[in-house]
Amino acid sequence: MEKEEVDIEALWDEYFATHSEEVKNKIISHYLYIVSIVVKRLMPQYKDYSEKDELMSCGVLGLIDAVNKFDRSFGVKFQTYATVRIRGEIIDYMRKQDWAPSSLRKKISSIQNAIEVLEAELNRRPTEAEIAEYLGVKESVVQKVLQKSHMFNLVYFESMIYEKESEENLEMFRNDPYQKIENEVMLETLKKLIDQLPERERLVITLHYFEGMTMKNIAKILNISESRVSQIHSRILMDMRRALQDE
Repeated sequence: MEKEEVDIEALWDEYFATHSEEVKNKIISHYLYIVSIVVKRLMPQYKDYSEKDELMSCGVLGLIDAVNKFDRSFGVKFQTYATVRIRGEIIDYMRKQDWAPSSLRKKISSIQNAIEVLEAELNRRPTEAEIAEYLGVKESVVQKVLQKSHMFNLVYFESMIYEKESEENLEMFRNDPYQKIENEVMLETLKKLIDQLPERERLVITLHYFEGMTMKNIAKILNISESRVSQIHSRILMDMRRALQDE
């Protein structure tokens, strides 16, 4: 049985005229595929910390929010607007989770402080071994903290790029469609930070965030273990978070 074709523009016309809940539900049903697309893109990053069903539920809430607030005067397609809202809802949810208990936060802070001191002394980024020696702990301890801090820093990094737009920011949708998903100043700062990374680290960030590759595939390209890629990634995020906070 063929799926009934939906005249989505006619549904929008009817919804704007009547604000019918029945029509709104049809619109939401039509655009559920956007939620699936966004979740599929985010799952490689969040799969160790959240179930797909959780992200789908958050995404649907973002879609409903998008339908409720969309206005054609924004000057962008609904699909574009909804993608931002859905992604924002998921990132907002992940940010609210307690990924870093106080004990881990203290360890992360100690490592960040050690990095700052050693960078000043060495005029370069310290190795994990040097950080461990400075703190008087085993290198494996530093590596474990970096791995555990992954989500803590990842959500911060994601939220800086894809910050959920508030009502006050909706003017951006009217004036420049591209600004809906980027803060120009922040992205310029991020770009500079990425450009300053050593080649291998820059490749990890580029392949993961801009090419959508998984850690497993990046590991194959760099010919190192997946856990090592994860360690590199976690450290980059920690460094970039610290740099962004200093801006």
